[in-house]
Amino acid sequence: MQFPESWLREFCNPPISTDQLADLLTMAGLEVEEMHPVAPPFSGIVVAEILEAVQHPNADKLRVCKVDVGALSPDGPLQIVCGAPNARVGIRVPLAMVGAELPPGDDGKPFKIGVGKLRGVDSFGMLCSARELKLSEDHGGLLELPVDTPLGVDIRDVLKLDDTLFTLKLTPNLAHNLSVLGIAREVSALTGTPLNLPTFTPVKPTSHAQVPVRIEAPDLCGRWAGRVVKGVDTQVATPAWIVDRLARCGQRSVSPLVDISNYVMFELGRPSHIFDHAKIHDELVIRWAKPGETLKLLNGNTVTLDEKVGVVADSAGPESLAGIMGGDASAVPDTTSDVFVEAAFWWPVAVAGRSRRSNFSTHAGHRFERGADAVTIPEHLERITQLILDICGGQAGPLNDVVARLPARPPVTLRVARAAKVIGMPLTQQECAGVMKRLGLAYTETEGAFRVTPPSWRFDLQIEEDLIEEVIRVVGFGKLPDTPPIASVTARVRREASRSSHAVRRVVAPLDYQETINFSFVDARWEHELAGNAAPIEV
Repeated sequence: MQFPESWLREFCNPPISTDQLADLLTMAGLEVEEMHPVAPPFSGIVVAEILEAVQHPNADKLRVCKVDVGALSPDGPLQIVCGAPNARVGIRVPLAMVGAELPPGDDGKPFKIGVGKLRGVDSFGMLCSARELKLSEDHGGLLELPVDTPLGVDIRDVLKLDDTLFTLKLTPNLAHNLSVLGIAREVSALTGTPLNLPTFTPVKPTSHAQVPVRIEAPDLCGRWAGRVVKGVDTQVATPAWIVDRLARCGQRSVSPLVDISNYVMFELGRPSHIFDHAKIHDELVIRWAKPGETLKLLNGNTVTLDEKVGVVADSAGPESLAGIMGGDASAVPDTTSDVFVEAAFWWPVAVAGRSRRSNFSTHAGHRFERGADAVTIPEHLERITQLILDICGGQAGPLNDVVARLPARPPVTLRVARAAKVIGMPLTQQECAGVMKRLGLAYTETEGAFRVTPPSWRFDLQIEEDLIEEVIRVVGFGKLPDTPPIASVTARVRREASRSSHAVRRVVAPLDYQETINFSFVDARWEHELAGNAAPIEV
């Protein structure tokens, strides 16, 4: 899971540094695998507008430009010689002024801009591409900025480049952290910082268009919600703030509708799909596939289905691979004006492993097979709808919410004494109650125990040990006391070599030893330094 720190801090902004945040997440079980700045160091690069771009008198591929940087140039426009093919009047672009430092080159040293002369014409700075700023590999021309970008403002502030990208290595039980909001919940619980939980106002329907939906297989889909949006403009440009955030999550921009769907998935953890409304025949039925049915997917693959694979189908056949990927036949082209937006709860066991059978994986399938919140589907669909209306326009129809069977969340008992024994440190009932509150877990309390009802987004809380893990994660592994194991030494009649490993386990387990299963393969340096093995076997 990759995300920018700035997006996380919009939901929860604890008073800690970036490095402290990384350490906090790692020590809570959300391993920070990688972190790096959004942009390399550079300075003195500001927003400029090209007022004039004329042919260089001595070079066919160069233009002599007059650029405006606002108050930064009280003597008037600056003259810049530029070779970019898209240098033209009216665009706003980054300008490295005299004295600016560009990102370090291969030698690790920054490149300082001075007054230059290109083919006999003075140049007082340099207009920059994204590649020259090392923001991307795009070297097709100058980096064009929105036309309303203020002149003279530092480009780092305009593009919010003083940011850090986090990459988390999440274990399968941490599906609730596969979104920025989910990680913010964790940070809020770990630090006590308030969570800025977003609320979304329901969209008022201005159209009566609907698509009938029937859940034929409740063991495949527990809930399905969708609505028609008519009159959308699918050829508008995706706003830069969405494109930038998607890029910082490792997702490229595709089209406005796809970008909106992906944005909400990273924001809230809600995968969704958008159909071309005109290509839906009659009602949509959620069912298990029939042996021998085929479906051409959006990635161009054609898969042969069987009764163990779920589909969304209409009278013409399967239109989507349930919880994994949409079909090519109902894809949204640029000429579409009416779309059908859906979000659903797919049972994890019904989705798990289905995409790998066809040798591919998707963000949606990755989330659904681990468990996605079934309760917030209508709320998240309102968020998607509002973004579509704001960006693409259109008229929204009524929300059609079909509920077949929601996942039950049976209460789990947590005993304070048991938690203290497993963790290995004293715990009070008040401390455990504080952890439950910070995690947003509903509970009833008795003497020495809690009866905890997991929230709809936590599929990993099923047994007492799961709650014990939550307690120590929030209390902090750093608070565990350093207590060496104590045991009496008695002579053994039998040689230790003749005792089975299971017998040894039974002896040491009551002495509070914990068995650790390590990786079979380790770094050769670790083997040498930690085990004293001077000649490890390398593979």
